[in-house]
Amino acid sequence: MSLWDNYTDLFNPPVNPDLEPLFSHQKQHLPTLWLLGKTGAGKSSLIHAITGDDQIQIGNGFQSCTSASCSYDFPQDKPLFRFLDTRGLAEANYDPDKDIAACQGRSHALIIVARAEDPEQSSVLHALRKIKKTSRIKHLLLVHTGIELIADSNERQQCIAHNQEQFEKAWGEKVDAVAVDFELVGGGATGVDELKSQLTEFVPVLALISDQEEHVNAEENNFAHLKKEVLWYCGAAGASDAVPGVGLVSVPVIQGKMLHSLASQYGVEWNKKLMSEFVGALGAGFGIQYAFRLGIRQLVKFIPLYGQTVGSVTAVTISFCSTYAIGRVACKYLYHKKRGDAVPEDEMKAIYKKALDEIKKFSKNEAND
Repeated sequence: MSLWDNYTDLFNPPVNPDLEPLFSHQKQHLPTLWLLGKTGAGKSSLIHAITGDDQIQIGNGFQSCTSASCSYDFPQDKPLFRFLDTRGLAEANYDPDKDIAACQGRSHALIIVARAEDPEQSSVLHALRKIKKTSRIKHLLLVHTGIELIADSNERQQCIAHNQEQFEKAWGEKVDAVAVDFELVGGGATGVDELKSQLTEFVPVLALISDQEEHVNAEENNFAHLKKEVLWYCGAAGASDAVPGVGLVSVPVIQGKMLHSLASQYGVEWNKKLMSEFVGALGAGFGIQYAFRLGIRQLVKFIPLYGQTVGSVTAVTISFCSTYAIGRVACKYLYHKKRGDAVPEDEMKAIYKKALDEIKKFSKNEAND
């Protein structure tokens, strides 16, 4: 019997408080962008540009971490990544040590935000030197903001070059940078696309939720609205599968909760007929292959050294990818069932494979981080 034979438990899972620690574990290990910059440098505007949340302000919607640092999870209900802000850099007698200690263990990238017209960056430079000495930050990006406030192009380039030189000297090596202006006169912005492109190198999930493509039909457009929720379950499944033995139980339950939640979004209730049809459309051997692969990757994680490194990363990647593909094909199936349409098996299999191919290029980076 495969794990998929028990359709009732999988598609309509019971309330399981034992999963809460797994969801908490996922939240504690969210991909994090650590923002470092003076008040007024443009950190709130950067968050607006990335999330599309026009209401968020530093200090409003953020959760305190220390006396002078705070975090903002996005989306707030089922977060996929986090912004971490170090405040008070320009305050008298500010000592960044506590904030650095709180931030450095949780960040995937350090984002320095500096206004191009402001050469006085001593407080940020001081903090940056300390971070360089004490942290293991892999990724660093300098964001020059408010560039269009400097009307003369030559002066603008000189200001940007001056700040670039200051930060590279403090860091001790070349620093990647992007120049932006979030509030052009007359509306609009410049440099935001390049900023997003740079940030997706650090937090790949950003590319998946920043979908700007025009969708060819209503079903694809509908999935675009549910993608954040599917990705949240992907993260939970992947995080739980990093622990030896846990994923064998937790991953199917998390995927089941996802399927139950998606069905509610479409106004469909799983029953035995729909369950059998859904799994059957993916192929007669799908359930057996699913159970076999899940069991094998749990066993691999118990191999000394290899299991705790390569085995765990592989398990996280597979669970992340399979959860996304199952969620994507479920949305396709539920959309058409709600409309009373038939869904050809070949089309279901093609959607599943396409979803796997789409997610694979992002999942390894998520797992390694």
